[in-house]
Amino acid sequence: MAEIGTYLKKHTEALVKDVGIEAACQITGKSKATLGRYYSDNAEHADRFMPVDAVAKLEQESSFPHVTSALADLKKISLSYDDRRPNAPSSGGVNSDVIALSQRFAMLMGEYQSAMEDGIITVNEAKRLLRETVNLQHVLIDMKLHLEEESA
Repeated sequence: MAEIGTYLKKHTEALVKDVGIEAACQITGKSKATLGRYYSDNAEHADRFMPVDAVAKLEQESSFPHVTSALADLKKISLSYDDRRPNAPSSGGVNSDVIALSQRFAMLMGEYQSAMEDGIITVNEAKRLLRETVNLQHVLIDMKLHLEEESA
């Protein structure tokens, strides 16, 4: 349990620093000292964690959902962070999704072919492959939502 606490505290600190300590105080209504206790690794603060409503408020303002991602990691759940169009209605339909799917797959295969030219996938090549895989996943999710919408 101690490892989980340390892991969550590390990500809580990243969240507060992402937003900025002053802004985090205003958003949550907590003092700097209180926020500091939430991510302190001192034994006296080992059982103190940021309330979930404060996490939600801060993650709305942060560049990344640090604590949510950490919680997902702890349950071995994979999240897909999509900053393309937060909460915007999707446009197009299944036909445009099929076209986007084939384009994204072609881009993924192009990256793979490029990465395998020397027989070794480097870290940067792996990152590009991962980025294309995530983009492909976004298209599949959009397609799934459009198909569910049409079948309802």
